[in-house]
Amino acid sequence: MSNNNSNPNNSGNEWQVICRVEDIPVLGARRVARPVGVDVAVFRNAENQVFALLDRCPHKGGPLSQGIVFGTSVACPLHNWAIGLEDGCAKSPDEGCTPKFAVKVAEGVVHLDSKELATHAVELERPVAGPANRTRLSEDTAA
Repeated sequence: MSNNNSNPNNSGNEWQVICRVEDIPVLGARRVARPVGVDVAVFRNAENQVFALLDRCPHKGGPLSQGIVFGTSVACPLHNWAIGLEDGCAKSPDEGCTPKFAVKVAEGVVHLDSKELATHAVELERPVAGPANRTRLSEDTAA
């Protein structure tokens, strides 16, 4: 089992258990909710490599966890931008990056860094869809 985002022996990380590798669909993702900020998407490719990115495309904010994984990239479900799983950056000719998170896989268990989960991109608001979004939009236009 391998990962590409971190050194498992890095003593500076405080690891938090997320799930088992087999809980992540092959060529898919699992979303990790955070108390603040945008959720994190944990991906698994065909080689059982595990990666973690902010669950937001750098283009229009699409949910990367709903994208299709191929090789070491994920296609955004909204506009088909290819985002690198190793670095979070859009593939050329597209541009922009989404934050990546350190991952450790040990004995089939996926861990993310607790400090990163608490700090990376927490200032970004979660997307709001459905009736709540319509209510907010109508309040904005009434002002």
